[in-house]
Amino acid sequence: MTSKQEQSPAAAAIPSAVRNYIDGEWVAAEGDDVQPVVNPATGETLVDITYSNTETVDETVEKAADAFDDWRATSPVKRVQYLFDLKQELEDRQEDIAQALTREHGKTLAEARGEIRRGIENVEVAAGIPNMLREGSGNVEGIATNMDEHAVRQPLGVFTAITPFNFPAMIPLWFLPYAVATGNSFILKPSEKVPLSSQLIFEAIDAVNFPDGVVNLVNGGADTVNALLEHDDIAGVSFVGSTPVAQYIYETAAKHGKRVQAQGGAKNYAVATDSAELDQAVPNIIGSAYGNAGQRCLANDVLVGVGDVYDDLRAEVLDAIDDLTVGNGLDEETDVGPLITGESADRVLEMIDDAIDEGAELVVDGRDFEHPDYPEGYFLGPTLLEGVTTDMDIAQTEIFGPVMCLAEADDLDEAIEMVNSTEYGNASSLYTERGNEARKYRYEVDAGNIGINVGVCAPLGFFHFGGRKGSFFGDLHAQGEDAVNFYTDKTIEIQRWYS
Repeated sequence: MTSKQEQSPAAAAIPSAVRNYIDGEWVAAEGDDVQPVVNPATGETLVDITYSNTETVDETVEKAADAFDDWRATSPVKRVQYLFDLKQELEDRQEDIAQALTREHGKTLAEARGEIRRGIENVEVAAGIPNMLREGSGNVEGIATNMDEHAVRQPLGVFTAITPFNFPAMIPLWFLPYAVATGNSFILKPSEKVPLSSQLIFEAIDAVNFPDGVVNLVNGGADTVNALLEHDDIAGVSFVGSTPVAQYIYETAAKHGKRVQAQGGAKNYAVATDSAELDQAVPNIIGSAYGNAGQRCLANDVLVGVGDVYDDLRAEVLDAIDDLTVGNGLDEETDVGPLITGESADRVLEMIDDAIDEGAELVVDGRDFEHPDYPEGYFLGPTLLEGVTTDMDIAQTEIFGPVMCLAEADDLDEAIEMVNSTEYGNASSLYTERGNEARKYRYEVDAGNIGINVGVCAPLGFFHFGGRKGSFFGDLHAQGEDAVNFYTDKTIEIQRWYS
């Protein structure tokens, strides 16, 4: 592995303060807890964030509820005009957002730009809501003599999304466009670690001039989240994060009578058979495991070689790791940025040490990586462990760092057993050129997202984002038709006419 020696280029200006956006106005957050937002590559404090108190949450929900009646009465065709304008605003601002995202998160500029593009795609899909609302409405004329029956979609009120640090530009846009396009009002509570990209997205929203109270932003921590979960006037909650927190969100919000979709953690396996095109597969595998510094729920951090392919697979993986550049994401040549915090880096280091104690062999050691230009950064070099078996904790627990594990299987049946051995069911990938292997894998692997020769199997906006077992709590997922169903309910109308 290598490190970039030159200093980062000058970055675009970032917001000088973290503010809330409530009822169409930018307002300072009110609360006693103030925390720094730190650039994980340099250790510098970018800005301070004030965690909003319960009174601020109450005010925001009240304003959003007040806006709901007029917004729901606005025709879907008119509502989506705001989304067309929002798409253009985001297009115009995407480089500024990418720069801010990289500085607050650490991911590379290429990764940041790709993330924003995926978010914009969801705005585009949600702009098709007039047709999406029509589909599946279920109207039957003449259900009985002189009787007709109709199912009419209705928005439900105020929705909130509590979003994570790892994709602070994309994941809010999994939810916001669909919520408002279907006629609801919306409150975003972004991760307190990475609030700057949300500030810039809401500058775009402000420029679009949504009616006051339709789209709102509240910054904060755990107390802010709990106030949203327990508020009587919140109709539904969306969440993405770790499994323990997802389960807590699901149980708490459901106890308070809300719809919930809570995406949890993951332990994803990739499998390569002897028919895999390794020159194509290995770069894809490396991107999945080490991209975003491994901090994504679609990362395949266990790679299983089936049968005779293992030795060649291992050799090509080692060569590919050696070519990775670790550094500040603002450096265009960087492949792997820092972890989000020092605590995250310490957790990953402890997992590596525990895996060695359990019998895994450390083939590539990134534990002592130090960047010469950024000594205060939370860097961890790409790491590779070999001889990993499913009884080891590192084969069962989400790593969320630039660490990949190598494992062996005699045949595809054994590999599938390994994939299904975890409590999670988020994603898995198979590298093969045989259709029968792909069909078997898709049918037998218990995961919501399956990639065939695709290492990051992130669905496009018109498909829902899958997840099963400990990776998802709820019934309706983010994006696509599931989003429309989550943000609406069907009123059944039965008509009888006597003359």
